[in-house]
Amino acid sequence: MNDNFRSRSITEGLERAPNRAMLRAVGFRDGDFAKPIVGIASAHSTITPCNAGLDRLAKRAEQALRAAGAMPQTFGTITVSDGISMGTEGMRYSLVSREVIADSIETACGAQRMDGLVAIGGCDKNMPGAMIAIARLDIPAVFVYGGTIKPGHYAGRDLTVVSVFEAVGAAGAGRMPQQELLEIERRACPGAGSCGGMFTANTMSAVIEAMGMSLPGTSTMAAEDQETADAAARAAEVLFQAVRARRLSRQILTRQAFENAIAVVMAIGGSTNAVLHLLAIAHAAGVPLALDDFERARARVPVLCDLKPSGRYVTTDLHRAGGIPQVMSILLANGVLHGDAVTVDGRTVADVLRSVPSRPSPEQDVIHPWDRPLAPSGHIVILRGNLAPEGAVAKVSGKGSHQITGPARVFDSEEACLAAILAGEVHKGDVVIIRYEGPKGGPGMREMLAPTAALVGAGLGDSVGLITDGRFSGGTHGLVVGHVAPEAALGGPLALVREGDSITIDPAGRELRMNIPERELAARRASWKAPAPRYTSGVLAKYARLVSSSSRGAVTDA
Repeated sequence: MNDNFRSRSITEGLERAPNRAMLRAVGFRDGDFAKPIVGIASAHSTITPCNAGLDRLAKRAEQALRAAGAMPQTFGTITVSDGISMGTEGMRYSLVSREVIADSIETACGAQRMDGLVAIGGCDKNMPGAMIAIARLDIPAVFVYGGTIKPGHYAGRDLTVVSVFEAVGAAGAGRMPQQELLEIERRACPGAGSCGGMFTANTMSAVIEAMGMSLPGTSTMAAEDQETADAAARAAEVLFQAVRARRLSRQILTRQAFENAIAVVMAIGGSTNAVLHLLAIAHAAGVPLALDDFERARARVPVLCDLKPSGRYVTTDLHRAGGIPQVMSILLANGVLHGDAVTVDGRTVADVLRSVPSRPSPEQDVIHPWDRPLAPSGHIVILRGNLAPEGAVAKVSGKGSHQITGPARVFDSEEACLAAILAGEVHKGDVVIIRYEGPKGGPGMREMLAPTAALVGAGLGDSVGLITDGRFSGGTHGLVVGHVAPEAALGGPLALVREGDSITIDPAGRELRMNIPERELAARRASWKAPAPRYTSGVLAKYARLVSSSSRGAVTDA
């Protein structure tokens, strides 16, 4: 047994007798003070189906740790439901919750001098929040994913929660009867688990597996299946061995690990939120990472997986087809993955993938081979130009043109934009601007799933561009550009756009611009006044004061 446990500082020596007395009250006995203390941070909650099943995973991890010879200590952290708060004022708290989760896990582990950490999460911000804390703490740690929801079914097709948002748009445009919308809403979410497409939760679980911080094959399991609980127990056992070996988190969270994660995001057609979250995790780990790193990966990695929101399949289909290990094996064989990156169990990525074929099974078509991709390069494009000097993140998907120049339709909030779409006031060829929704201006950088889904439902998803300093749900698809920096609330160029201005989105040229003379822009800039903050007290006001630009990950400890 390695003697360098951090918890010994609170359990040895005469002066530590009061600490030991407190620990005896929660079950410690004489022989237990020599054992490593391992925290189990669980985001269990019935607020959201994503987290409703996490308690059984925490119990399995606790049992496994105790059997291995550790002293597990369980504690909770918060979660909020992005899906339930979507399109409401409550969505402003979503990205804020990432910071609250990170701070709370760091605080509990730091205060109690824990030797290791099992972090268990389900909804979108649980994963990056836990990983930010893990990177800050730099103790042995493993992440356990609560699992994905199984698809709902209606009229012979698989449903996800995004099906409901798009049905709202279709019904609003008169393209779907209200009764059909109701039937889709009743069937879309049949049980526990995170939203079922390659949306943000499943993207981030895949990211963590790609980085080596969760066990192979666990990022695509279904929440309600027995293998998910069994995997929690295995993860706890692996974590115990990592504690014994003093395998610290930052030994795994290297530059190579981040590059592997970005490659996997491109290959699976993952959420644009991965850009924001990976920048934030890298900041916490002390690893240099910038928007341009995503652009370099995009040029090298094709889209290999046919997954919702823009594809046909859900994450449980990906799991049956071989999951993230199969995707990573293809990437490794074609030279875009670092095989010598280390994983939480001590093996390298190449060792983990040794028995996984480099070509997917021909019996499935969820995962395409390298020589037959869905798209020859990644779907996440970094744009710059006079509308986004610090950068913006575009998601290029769908069958329409990937370039548009059109008149600006300008809205100063998500709600105003959604009302216009549902009223039929947005038309083919328009470029929608939703501003003052950035990290500071929102505050909280809301996701624009309601407007983008309404556009898709109205049949405009491939013919209308949408630009925002907010962000997008992983369920968004179409010609959309988010994370525009600097944001409008800071006087960024987005604040200067007027109704009818000519706007160009050009992913091929990696450009986002206003087709307005610089002299006119300078005049507008001189007359611009910052809007009053929406919140002046409480957590949202505190967040607005601290948060950095989205181009730096919207972190609060910059």
